[in-house]
Amino acid sequence: MWIGFTLLAAFMQAWRNAFQSRLSGEVNVAGVTLARFLWASPIAAAYLTALYLWSDPGLPAITPPFIGFVVGAALMQILATGLMVRLFQMKNFAVGAGLAKSEALLAAILGLLFFGTTLSPLGWLGIGIGAIAVFLLSSKGGLRQLSLPTVALGLCCGGAFALTSLWIREASLSLTLPFPHRAAWVLLLVISLQTLLLLLYLCWRDRPTLHALWQRPKLTGLISLSSCLGSIGWFSAMSLQNVPMVKTLGQVEVFFTLLIAAYWLRQKVKLQDVLGLILIAIAAIIVMWS
Repeated sequence: MWIGFTLLAAFMQAWRNAFQSRLSGEVNVAGVTLARFLWASPIAAAYLTALYLWSDPGLPAITPPFIGFVVGAALMQILATGLMVRLFQMKNFAVGAGLAKSEALLAAILGLLFFGTTLSPLGWLGIGIGAIAVFLLSSKGGLRQLSLPTVALGLCCGGAFALTSLWIREASLSLTLPFPHRAAWVLLLVISLQTLLLLLYLCWRDRPTLHALWQRPKLTGLISLSSCLGSIGWFSAMSLQNVPMVKTLGQVEVFFTLLIAAYWLRQKVKLQDVLGLILIAIAAIIVMWS
């Protein structure tokens, strides 16, 4: 089941990134970040309501550790999204975005050090192959594309996304509910907090950005919809499986991204892309086998 949720998440995230990349040429970082959450809360609330109409296990018991995990995940995902949008605006975006995909490897390391995550040698092999594949796909211009600011920004982005995922999993596991319900509660609370914080900040410091989003309802709505559907997939998968495993399989997002680039943006797929996709497929098979 976690494999299906992960594939859904990867597919929707590929579209969300494409929509965000387009919006980033017209709206600043804070605005593009808010677009991810703006209309996602009602969708998350509708999803949670549908789950309770299907089966009502009762309300969750809110504890201080749960609140801490939710707040930490919400703040860290805002930071990670802002860093990713900043990467969209850099000339060597491909390398930076690839480095941001170091999330799986960083999640494995952080999970091992601080969250008690355990992986088999086969799992570590799959994660390593996936990291190599993503770098191969992102470094199309060779090592000359690398710059210290891009490397630093990309790794910080990957680390922030890794911490977000680890805290989301901890928040979900701390609830005594069936997995779809606990994942949906975490999703709703995290997204609602993010939306509230960003709206308050922009109302205080940057109201023209809110006006700019209001003038782009279709693109903003598409970002929120794809983001929320992707989050449903991520949150559900991470309630069932270790974060490094989920994020390594989730690197099939690169495959979906290349399909979008080829058929929607009419860009050619090169041999290096094919080799990278083969490695990602091998990594995904190894992770599922382990």
